[in-house]
Amino acid sequence: MESPARELARRLAENAEAVCRHYLPNGRREGRYWLVGDVRGTPGRSLYLLLSASADARGRAGKWTDAASGEHGDLLDVIAASCGHVDLRETLAEARRFLSMPMPEPTGSPSPRSRKVSMGTPVAARRLWAASKPIAGTLAVAYLASRGIDIDPGNGAIRFHPRCYYRASSDDAPDVRTAWPAMIAAVTDDAGQIAGVHRTWLDPAGSKAPVACPRRAMGNLLGHGVRFGSAADVMAAGEGVETVLSLREFLPELPMIAGLSAAHLAAIHFPEPLRRLYVARDDDAAGSWAMKTLAARAEPLGIEIVPLDPRLDDFNSDLVRMGREEMAARLRARMLPLDAGRFLDSVKVS
Repeated sequence: MESPARELARRLAENAEAVCRHYLPNGRREGRYWLVGDVRGTPGRSLYLLLSASADARGRAGKWTDAASGEHGDLLDVIAASCGHVDLRETLAEARRFLSMPMPEPTGSPSPRSRKVSMGTPVAARRLWAASKPIAGTLAVAYLASRGIDIDPGNGAIRFHPRCYYRASSDDAPDVRTAWPAMIAAVTDDAGQIAGVHRTWLDPAGSKAPVACPRRAMGNLLGHGVRFGSAADVMAAGEGVETVLSLREFLPELPMIAGLSAAHLAAIHFPEPLRRLYVARDDDAAGSWAMKTLAARAEPLGIEIVPLDPRLDDFNSDLVRMGREEMAARLRARMLPLDAGRFLDSVKVS
């Protein structure tokens, strides 16, 4: 028989978005996630909560992780923190009270006709990817060049959309444009199937668009990432697309995965042939947590984790501000000699 707490947690998860809007009103929905600063509802983006179960059943609705603190839990924990409860009985009573209320429709609910392909789903992500075009000669190339990245137009993981829809948030100006050029990155699963996309909206001048959230991901993200190269025994993984592309300026033959955030980096699936993973963490608390989480997951599988720490906040900042020769020397000092000889020493860096 299901315990009262488990039953209430399950019922709350069935109405996860309504719970978030009530108890975490400073957050916002992005795709299938609710983003907020912490479990007490502080404004921010380090806590992500899954609003609906993932297609592969690996992610359960109502579960959350705070990438900054490493905390995780369910919607009962959200209610307890939001209300300042110290006793489980208080939280269960509040959950029962909430569930007795009429459930509001999510803000911006799609019409019945458009429900077939809801925004934020893998199907919607695949449609956006199909509507995008190769990046050669586009604004995406200019944007990456401004970040010191010389992208291979045939990379297969990055495309461009000239007018990508932007859903304004409460932090945007009232007259913000609803369509901008965008760099589109494919988020794929272990089999190479598109599970989601990551969008970076761009200003026509070549920088990020002047909107509150110039980067957003959609689709089934948990465990997946933007992949460059095929799975192998030695790989690298980092948070942002620009971080990983910065590393590929020096290590173009080393397969890499961009997890898109510290929380998702910590949850990436380990490919079958993987035996050593270089982790290009960002220099902050969330990056440290992701590194420790990956190491704890990898150890029982016999996978070696090797940290790659930037000198500045991330490797793209290193690339732009340090210069190529200094960054290459820093990478060489942190890689195993065997791998440096295999992946780094043959690349011209000046």
